[in-house]
Amino acid sequence: MLEFENVSKSFWTGTQHKVILNKVSFRVELGKSMGILAPNGTGKTTLINMMAGLEKPDEGDIRRDCKISFPLGFMGGVISRLSAMDNSRYIANLYGLDPDYVEAYCRWLCGLGEYFDQPLGTYSSGMKARFSFALMLALDFDIYLIDEGMPGTTDVEFNKKAGAILEERLKTTTIIIVSHKPKVLEKFARSAAVLLDGQLHMFDTLEEAKQLYDYETQG
Repeated sequence: MLEFENVSKSFWTGTQHKVILNKVSFRVELGKSMGILAPNGTGKTTLINMMAGLEKPDEGDIRRDCKISFPLGFMGGVISRLSAMDNSRYIANLYGLDPDYVEAYCRWLCGLGEYFDQPLGTYSSGMKARFSFALMLALDFDIYLIDEGMPGTTDVEFNKKAGAILEERLKTTTIIIVSHKPKVLEKFARSAAVLLDGQLHMFDTLEEAKQLYDYETQG
């Protein structure tokens, strides 16, 4: 379970006080994947970083009694001067997993060829995204966090293969996916929420969430 209780978060942008969450409470139960619709600039990345523990709330409590992934695309845990091979083995050891398995899985899914043995600092943004996604899927989490769904910088073949694995993973795990596009959520979540003006409006179905989202964003 992942639970937010009376959580508040805000930033000073230099010109205004931007509120991301204002005393928000919600719970995500294992086995119940959820989508979150949020217009650009409302703080969806901050929200998902808070779920992962990468950012702390100003007020309130965030409780995690399960294993929660880093957000898809997050590269803060890897070392740029090391290769994907070395990074995959290093991360596997941190999580207490078999380094041989994690390396082999990432090597297979990434499809980077000889670049898998080159430093991450030499990678393009697309190559980094592929490695990040492969590493996330190789590790054993109860909840997977995805910001904006499939990374747009990767190639079609990788997206198809990784997407099929992610869809299969839905049967045994829980996914929280945040996007400004309702269509991105359709494949992965049945229930949904809408982040607007510091509040998270929860709905039983994605269709109900879309109605509010469309009304607020399209007038």
